Amino acid sequence: MTGQKIIMTDPKTEDYFYEEAIKTLRTNIQFAGMDIKTITVTSCYPNEGKSDIAFQLAKEIGNMNKKVLFVDADIRKSSMMNRYQVKSRVSGLTQYLSGQVGRNEIFYNTNFPNLDIIFAGPMAPNPSELLEQASFEALMEFERSFYDYVIVDTPPIGNLIDAAVVAKQCDGAILVIESGAVSRRVAEKAKEQLEKSGCRVLGAVLNKVDMRRDRYYSRYSSKYSNYYNSSNERK
Repeated sequence: MTGQKIIMTDPKTEDYFYEEAIKTLRTNIQFAGMDIKTITVTSCYPNEGKSDIAFQLAKEIGNMNKKVLFVDADIRKSSMMNRYQVKSRVSGLTQYLSGQVGRNEIFYNTNFPNLDIIFAGPMAPNPSELLEQASFEALMEFERSFYDYVIVDTPPIGNLIDAAVVAKQCDGAILVIESGAVSRRVAEKAKEQLEKSGCRVLGAVLNKVDMRRDRYYSRYSSKYSNYYNSSNERK
């Protein structure tokens, strides 16, 4: 979609295993079916890494020459503007849902291939009520008709209803779980909440795994590093 151009700086450093995991996630989504176009990404608690995974997933889909839209629906506490060093003044989702700006004013083209974004906008005092409006449902339907994929970042589902409200308008959901920080009971409760919204849970992503403490990945990392270095020496 033709929108205003915005420059974003990705602070993510190169990490082979992280990048491969994002590619695997992208592939799994592609095999989930042609009817899976709008996907919400949430977590049980704050700071589990859901926003970063959601954005990196959107970038990776764009790299496959698919039109993708990232929607920042974490309208309670978004950090996208600061995280990706956006210097320009933008209009966002809360301003559209509250009638302050028109629909076409919240779409931005980024400097990443095939990736557009809708920012959260100023923090609203009534996030759940805004997301439950018919205007949000209509916006999601419009996005579905224009983009190959729509990735929606939401607040954690453990303590807030927002994620379940958004999930009602999505084809699938991904639950991000921080390794060692979330109990099985809490994760199952989050999964049940998503399912009650009528959204298909596509799967979970185990994030922040300590490779140094995981014997399998440590051995694999060492072997890969040795193979890569020896390959370079032979060139």
